[in-house]
Amino acid sequence: MTVSNPPRGESAHPHLDTTAQLMNAITSQLGSQLSLVALDGRRRAAPPALVLAAHGSRDPRALATVQTLAERVRELRPGLSVHLGHIERSAPLLPDTLAALPPGRAVLVPLLLGRGYHVKQDLPAATAAAPHVDARIAAPLGPHPLLVETLFTRLVEAGWNPRLSDAQRRGSGVVLAAAGSRDPESAADTRRTADLLAERVGVPVVPAYASVAPGVAGAVRVLASRGRYRVAVASYFTAPGRFASECADAAPWVVAAPLGAHAGVARLVLHRYDQVLASADFVSRGALAPA
Repeated sequence: MTVSNPPRGESAHPHLDTTAQLMNAITSQLGSQLSLVALDGRRRAAPPALVLAAHGSRDPRALATVQTLAERVRELRPGLSVHLGHIERSAPLLPDTLAALPPGRAVLVPLLLGRGYHVKQDLPAATAAAPHVDARIAAPLGPHPLLVETLFTRLVEAGWNPRLSDAQRRGSGVVLAAAGSRDPESAADTRRTADLLAERVGVPVVPAYASVAPGVAGAVRVLASRGRYRVAVASYFTAPGRFASECADAAPWVVAAPLGAHAGVARLVLHRYDQVLASADFVSRGALAPA
Protein backbone atom coordinates (compact mmCIF):
# COMPACT_ATOMS: atom_id res chain seq x y z
CA MET A 1 0.00 0.00 0.00
CA THR A 2 1.41 3.36 -1.03
CA VAL A 3 0.94 6.27 1.33
CA SER A 4 1.18 9.62 -0.42
CA ASN A 5 2.49 12.68 1.34
CA PRO A 6 0.21 15.71 1.54
CA PRO A 7 1.05 18.62 -0.76
CA ARG A 8 3.64 21.00 0.62
CA GLY A 9 2.08 23.49 3.01
CA GLU A 10 -0.86 21.15 3.81
CA SER A 11 -1.19 19.07 6.93
CA ALA A 12 -1.65 15.32 6.97
CA HIS A 13 -4.37 15.92 9.55
CA PRO A 14 -6.42 18.87 8.33
CA HIS A 15 -9.14 18.25 10.88
CA LEU A 16 -6.58 18.59 13.68
CA ASP A 17 -5.38 21.90 12.21
CA THR A 18 -8.96 23.10 12.03
CA THR A 19 -9.54 22.09 15.64
CA ALA A 20 -6.35 23.84 16.73
CA GLN A 21 -7.34 26.99 14.90
CA LEU A 22 -10.77 26.86 16.52
CA MET A 23 -9.26 26.41 19.98
CA ASN A 24 -6.86 29.30 19.38
CA ALA A 25 -9.76 31.50 18.35
CA ILE A 26 -11.78 30.50 21.42
CA THR A 27 -8.80 31.07 23.71
CA SER A 28 -8.15 34.51 22.19
CA GLN A 29 -11.81 35.48 22.54
CA LEU A 30 -11.96 34.18 26.12
CA GLY A 31 -8.80 36.08 26.99
CA SER A 32 -10.31 39.29 25.66
CA GLN A 33 -13.46 38.73 27.68
CA LEU A 34 -11.58 37.88 30.88
CA SER A 35 -9.51 41.04 30.52
CA LEU A 36 -12.72 42.97 31.09
CA VAL A 37 -13.34 41.25 34.45
CA ALA A 38 -11.63 42.51 37.61
CA LEU A 39 -10.29 40.19 40.32
CA ASP A 40 -13.36 40.85 42.48
CA GLY A 41 -15.65 39.71 39.65
CA ARG A 42 -16.90 43.14 38.67
CA ARG A 43 -16.76 44.05 34.99
CA ARG A 44 -14.02 46.48 34.02
CA ALA A 45 -14.77 49.28 31.65
CA ALA A 46 -13.99 48.46 28.03
CA PRO A 47 -10.73 49.99 26.78
CA PRO A 48 -11.07 53.28 24.91
CA ALA A 49 -11.79 52.99 21.23
CA LEU A 50 -8.84 53.43 18.89
CA VAL A 51 -9.50 55.77 15.96
CA LEU A 52 -6.98 55.74 13.13
CA ALA A 53 -6.84 59.26 11.70
CA ALA A 54 -5.61 58.94 8.12
CA HIS A 55 -4.93 61.82 5.76
CA GLY A 56 -7.05 60.61 2.86
CA SER A 57 -6.32 60.37 -0.85
CA ARG A 58 -8.10 60.06 -4.17
CA ASP A 59 -5.86 57.10 -4.92
CA PRO A 60 -7.92 53.96 -4.14
CA ARG A 61 -4.75 52.16 -3.04
CA ALA A 62 -4.49 54.50 -0.07
CA LEU A 63 -7.88 53.48 1.32
CA ALA A 64 -7.10 49.80 0.80
CA THR A 65 -3.78 50.25 2.59
CA VAL A 66 -5.15 51.92 5.72
CA GLN A 67 -8.02 49.42 5.87
CA THR A 68 -5.47 46.60 5.83
CA LEU A 69 -3.47 48.39 8.52
CA ALA A 70 -6.61 48.63 10.68
CA GLU A 71 -7.12 44.88 10.30
CA ARG A 72 -3.53 44.23 11.38
CA VAL A 73 -4.07 46.34 14.49
CA ARG A 74 -7.20 44.36 15.31
CA GLU A 75 -5.29 41.11 14.91
CA LEU A 76 -2.59 42.33 17.29
CA ARG A 77 -5.10 43.50 19.91
CA PRO A 78 -8.22 41.27 19.81
CA GLY A 79 -11.23 42.86 21.43
CA LEU A 80 -10.08 46.43 20.86
CA SER A 81 -12.59 48.60 19.04
CA VAL A 82 -10.69 50.01 16.05
CA HIS A 83 -12.16 52.65 13.72
CA LEU A 84 -10.91 54.58 10.70
CA GLY A 85 -11.52 58.20 9.73
CA HIS A 86 -9.95 60.49 7.12
CA ILE A 87 -9.05 64.15 7.43
CA GLU A 88 -10.02 64.81 3.81
CA ARG A 89 -10.70 63.30 0.38
CA SER A 90 -11.72 59.80 1.51
CA ALA A 91 -14.70 58.30 3.29
CA PRO A 92 -15.35 57.84 6.08
CA LEU A 93 -14.36 61.33 7.09
CA LEU A 94 -13.05 61.70 10.62
CA PRO A 95 -15.97 63.84 11.88
CA ASP A 96 -18.40 61.17 10.68
CA THR A 97 -16.40 58.42 12.38
CA LEU A 98 -16.36 60.30 15.67
CA ALA A 99 -20.05 61.17 15.42
CA ALA A 100 -20.89 57.48 15.03
CA LEU A 101 -18.99 56.44 18.17
CA PRO A 102 -21.05 55.74 21.28
CA PRO A 103 -20.46 58.05 24.26
CA GLY A 104 -17.24 57.12 25.99
CA ARG A 105 -13.48 57.37 25.69
CA ALA A 106 -11.39 57.22 22.54
CA VAL A 107 -7.79 57.66 21.45
CA LEU A 108 -7.00 59.14 18.04
CA VAL A 109 -3.77 57.84 16.57
CA PRO A 110 -2.68 60.01 13.63
CA LEU A 111 -1.40 58.04 10.65
CA LEU A 112 0.84 61.03 10.09
CA LEU A 113 4.61 61.12 10.29
CA GLY A 114 5.33 64.37 12.11
CA ARG A 115 3.98 67.40 13.87
CA GLY A 116 2.19 69.62 11.38
CA TYR A 117 -1.05 71.47 10.67
CA HIS A 118 -3.23 68.37 10.60
CA VAL A 119 -1.99 67.16 13.97
CA LYS A 120 -2.09 70.59 15.61
CA GLN A 121 -5.27 72.01 14.08
CA ASP A 122 -7.48 69.52 12.22
CA LEU A 123 -7.49 66.72 14.75
CA PRO A 124 -8.22 68.89 17.82
CA ALA A 125 -11.02 70.58 15.83
CA ALA A 126 -12.52 67.19 14.98
CA THR A 127 -12.48 65.99 18.60
CA ALA A 128 -13.97 69.29 19.81
CA ALA A 129 -16.88 68.78 17.40
CA ALA A 130 -17.68 65.42 19.05
CA PRO A 131 -18.36 66.36 22.69
CA HIS A 132 -19.97 62.99 23.46
CA VAL A 133 -16.53 61.37 23.07
CA ASP A 134 -13.83 61.93 25.68
CA ALA A 135 -10.97 61.85 23.17
CA ARG A 136 -7.22 62.21 23.40
CA ILE A 137 -4.87 62.58 20.47
CA ALA A 138 -1.75 60.43 20.43
CA ALA A 139 1.59 61.61 19.10
CA PRO A 140 2.10 61.20 15.35
CA LEU A 141 3.82 58.02 14.23
CA GLY A 142 7.16 59.63 13.51
CA PRO A 143 9.92 59.86 14.28
CA HIS A 144 10.34 56.39 15.78
CA PRO A 145 12.78 53.45 15.39
CA LEU A 146 9.95 51.16 14.23
CA LEU A 147 9.40 53.45 11.25
CA VAL A 148 13.12 53.40 10.49
CA GLU A 149 13.11 49.59 10.48
CA THR A 150 10.11 49.63 8.17
CA LEU A 151 11.84 52.10 5.82
CA PHE A 152 14.91 49.88 5.80
CA THR A 153 12.79 46.80 5.00
CA ARG A 154 11.07 48.59 2.13
CA LEU A 155 14.44 49.67 0.71
CA VAL A 156 15.75 46.11 0.80
CA GLU A 157 12.55 44.86 -0.84
CA ALA A 158 13.13 47.38 -3.64
CA GLY A 159 16.69 46.21 -4.30
CA TRP A 160 18.91 48.00 -1.78
CA ASN A 161 21.85 45.84 -0.78
CA PRO A 162 21.96 45.65 3.03
CA ARG A 163 25.62 44.51 2.90
CA LEU A 164 27.42 47.14 0.87
CA SER A 165 31.13 46.90 0.27
CA ASP A 166 33.27 49.82 1.40
CA ALA A 167 33.51 51.08 -2.19
CA GLN A 168 29.76 50.83 -2.70
CA ARG A 169 29.12 52.60 0.58
CA ARG A 170 31.34 55.52 -0.41
CA GLY A 171 29.36 56.02 -3.62
CA SER A 172 25.82 55.50 -2.29
CA GLY A 173 23.19 57.64 -0.61
CA VAL A 174 19.48 57.72 0.19
CA VAL A 175 16.82 60.37 -0.26
CA LEU A 176 14.05 60.32 2.33
CA ALA A 177 11.02 61.50 0.33
CA ALA A 178 8.23 62.98 2.47
CA ALA A 179 5.11 65.05 1.89
CA GLY A 180 6.60 68.19 3.42
CA SER A 181 5.22 70.96 5.60
CA ARG A 182 5.96 74.60 6.33
CA ASP A 183 5.78 73.78 10.04
CA PRO A 184 9.36 73.80 11.37
CA GLU A 185 8.55 71.05 13.87
CA SER A 186 7.34 68.80 11.05
CA ALA A 187 10.57 69.43 9.13
CA ALA A 188 12.57 68.68 12.28
CA ASP A 189 10.74 65.37 12.68
CA THR A 190 11.59 64.39 9.09
CA ARG A 191 15.24 65.34 9.56
CA ARG A 192 15.35 63.24 12.73
CA THR A 193 14.01 60.25 10.80
CA ALA A 194 16.62 60.87 8.09
CA ASP A 195 19.36 60.85 10.73
CA LEU A 196 18.07 57.58 12.23
CA LEU A 197 17.81 55.99 8.79
CA ALA A 198 21.38 57.08 7.98
CA GLU A 199 22.58 55.22 11.06
CA ARG A 200 20.65 52.15 9.89
CA VAL A 201 21.83 52.05 6.27
CA GLY A 202 25.34 53.38 6.88
CA VAL A 203 25.23 56.08 4.16
CA PRO A 204 24.09 59.73 4.12
CA VAL A 205 20.33 60.31 4.00
CA VAL A 206 19.00 63.64 2.71
CA PRO A 207 15.35 64.65 3.25
CA ALA A 208 13.27 65.75 0.25
CA TYR A 209 9.69 66.87 -0.05
CA ALA A 210 6.79 66.68 -2.47
CA SER A 211 5.18 70.01 -1.51
CA VAL A 212 8.13 72.23 -0.50
CA ALA A 213 11.80 72.52 -1.47
CA PRO A 214 14.05 70.67 -1.77
CA GLY A 215 12.43 68.07 -3.99
CA VAL A 216 13.78 64.63 -4.78
CA ALA A 217 15.78 65.89 -7.80
CA GLY A 218 17.42 68.59 -5.68
CA ALA A 219 18.32 66.10 -2.94
CA VAL A 220 19.82 63.77 -5.55
CA ARG A 221 22.00 66.64 -6.81
CA VAL A 222 23.17 67.34 -3.26
CA LEU A 223 24.28 63.73 -2.86
CA ALA A 224 25.91 63.71 -6.31
CA SER A 225 27.95 66.77 -5.31
CA ARG A 226 29.40 64.62 -2.54
CA GLY A 227 30.29 61.81 -4.94
CA ARG A 228 27.19 59.78 -4.11
CA TYR A 229 25.84 58.68 -7.50
CA ARG A 230 23.95 55.51 -6.50
CA VAL A 231 20.94 57.09 -4.83
CA ALA A 232 17.93 55.17 -3.54
CA VAL A 233 14.67 56.83 -2.55
CA ALA A 234 12.91 55.81 0.68
CA SER A 235 9.20 56.64 0.53
CA TYR A 236 8.25 58.25 3.83
CA PHE A 237 4.51 58.02 3.23
CA THR A 238 1.98 55.95 5.11
CA ALA A 239 0.20 54.91 1.90
CA PRO A 240 0.33 55.29 -1.88
CA GLY A 241 -0.94 58.56 -3.32
CA ARG A 242 -0.10 61.50 -5.56
CA PHE A 243 2.86 62.76 -3.54
CA ALA A 244 4.36 59.29 -3.22
CA SER A 245 3.97 58.72 -6.97
CA GLU A 246 5.55 62.06 -7.86
CA CYS A 247 8.56 61.33 -5.65
CA ALA A 248 8.89 57.84 -7.12
CA ASP A 249 8.84 59.26 -10.66
CA ALA A 250 11.81 61.48 -9.77
CA ALA A 251 13.88 58.60 -8.39
CA PRO A 252 17.07 57.92 -10.38
CA TRP A 253 17.48 54.32 -9.26
CA VAL A 254 15.94 52.18 -6.49
CA VAL A 255 12.68 53.51 -5.06
CA ALA A 256 11.01 51.86 -2.09
CA ALA A 257 7.29 51.41 -1.54
CA PRO A 258 5.51 53.50 1.12
CA LEU A 259 5.39 52.27 4.71
CA GLY A 260 1.94 50.79 4.12
CA ALA A 261 0.41 48.12 6.35
CA HIS A 262 3.76 46.76 7.53
CA ALA A 263 3.64 44.92 10.85
CA GLY A 264 6.02 47.48 12.34
CA VAL A 265 3.56 50.27 11.61
CA ALA A 266 0.72 48.31 13.22
CA ARG A 267 2.82 47.78 16.35
CA LEU A 268 3.69 51.47 16.43
CA VAL A 269 0.00 52.40 16.24
CA LEU A 270 -0.65 50.35 19.36
CA HIS A 271 2.43 51.82 21.06
CA ARG A 272 1.09 55.34 20.51
CA TYR A 273 -2.33 54.23 21.79
CA ASP A 274 -0.78 52.67 24.91
CA GLN A 275 1.26 55.82 25.56
CA VAL A 276 -1.96 57.77 25.92
CA LEU A 277 -3.48 55.17 28.25
CA ALA A 278 -0.36 55.34 30.42
CA SER A 279 -0.38 59.15 30.61
CA ALA A 280 -1.14 60.86 33.91
CA ASP A 281 -4.66 61.81 32.93
CA PHE A 282 -7.25 61.11 30.30
CA VAL A 283 -9.38 64.21 30.50
CA SER A 284 -7.67 66.86 28.37
CA ARG A 285 -9.66 66.75 25.15
CA GLY A 286 -7.54 67.35 22.07
CA ALA A 287 -4.21 67.66 23.89
CA LEU A 288 -1.23 65.99 22.26
CA ALA A 289 0.36 63.09 24.10
CA PRO A 290 4.15 63.20 24.53
CA ALA A 291 6.18 61.55 21.76
